[in-house]
Formats: sequence, C-alpha cells, structure tokens
Amino acid sequence: MPDEILTLPEVAQLLKVAEKTVYTMAQKGQLPAFKVGGQWRFQRVDIDQWIEQQKASIRDGGRS
Repeated sequence: MPDEILTLPEVAQLLKVAEKTVYTMAQKGQLPAFKVGGQWRFQRVDIDQWIEQQKASIRDGGRS
C-alpha cells in the first residue's frame, strides 16, 4: 500500500532500533514524520526514501 502510515514502534522495528531513537530523530527532524493527536506518524514511502538517502550518503562518502 503506497500511502501506508506507520506508528513509532513500527518504524523502530523496521529500522531495528529502539523506539526512543526513532522518537528523538523525529523530534530533531532527522526522520520524516508528522504528529496526529500528539503521536508521531510516518509515511512508509518517506521512510523508504530516507533509507535510500542514507545509503547514498554512505556511498558518496558522507557528502550528500
């Protein structure tokens, strides 16, 4: 589903990191996220794109 919305625990599981890490990254604007009723939500397509950007940054030696 292209417009899939993920919760914070789902993103933490997807990225294999602690929920607190995802929460902190969302707060700092390091992960694409938005709030609904005070709770963080993430679009799957945004997270997938963010992952690709992280991979490209590593390939470019951190220049992007």
